[in-house]
Amino acid sequence: MKLLITGATGLIGKNIIAIAKERKIPIHYLTTRKQKLTYSDEIKGFYWNPKRGEIDSRCIEGVDTLIHLAGASISKPWTSKNKKEILESRVNSSQLLTEVLAKQKIKMKSIVCAGAIGIYPNSLDEVYQEDSPLIQENFLQKVTTAWEEKSNAMFDHTRHLSILRIGLVLANGDGLLSKLTLPVKLFSGTAFASGKQWQSWIHIKDLSRLFLTAAHDGWEGTYNAVAPNPVSQRDLIKTIGKALGRPVFLPNIPGFFMKMVMGRRSILILGSQNVSAQLILSKGFKFQFPFLQETLKDLFGKKG
Repeated sequence: MKLLITGATGLIGKNIIAIAKERKIPIHYLTTRKQKLTYSDEIKGFYWNPKRGEIDSRCIEGVDTLIHLAGASISKPWTSKNKKEILESRVNSSQLLTEVLAKQKIKMKSIVCAGAIGIYPNSLDEVYQEDSPLIQENFLQKVTTAWEEKSNAMFDHTRHLSILRIGLVLANGDGLLSKLTLPVKLFSGTAFASGKQWQSWIHIKDLSRLFLTAAHDGWEGTYNAVAPNPVSQRDLIKTIGKALGRPVFLPNIPGFFMKMVMGRRSILILGSQNVSAQLILSKGFKFQFPFLQETLKDLFGKKG
């Protein structure tokens, strides 16, 4: 395997690269920041600017596997400008990759693209499988739907194409977990609205292994990239408190207040998706961290 990865400087990309290095997999990566370019025998950086349609086509020389993660953060305020960037960063980057593969007449062995469980409707009752009906109710679903459509357009340029719909990624010192951890450490941790919202999560190590497994084994189709044991938001906060030795006793923050503060972006914390991991389990993938408590012990460095 020789890997090309986009979104290499993000949380997921950095962890995939770390594992790929351990496995002695040669790596090419694309970045929009020229100061992030490096060049060595094991890892080579190449510049691209999807917004302008610019890409260093040398990035695909000798490459047989593509992992596509690139996309602007959805956590920034949903102003008109930011919403445009969030959507176009995914659509334009996927389109540009398709164009360069077509121009160079490249047929990859495997392409694995990131997606998100935000594509599923908000529900406290449904358990979502990969083939569950999809209804566009909010901006997040609009983005994820367009993202998958553009990813699937690369089908003609690879023997195997898969999309991993990523859940809440748990990682120490980065991502959403760090934002949830700080108030708990300060004895002010609490859930939002009813706290019954389903949180379908995955440990960053398992997610990184999952991407490389899908690429190496040539998975095809769409898969939910979540651990097999989702929890309610309230239980997530309580388990973080237990792992940190901090009580969680404050009343929940009302949902209407978060809607006032965050507007439509409040779906990021008020949304609920109970997402099934059964399909990736049936593929033989073994989770190192299937349960939340042991996941937090690992991330926080707790023993026993």
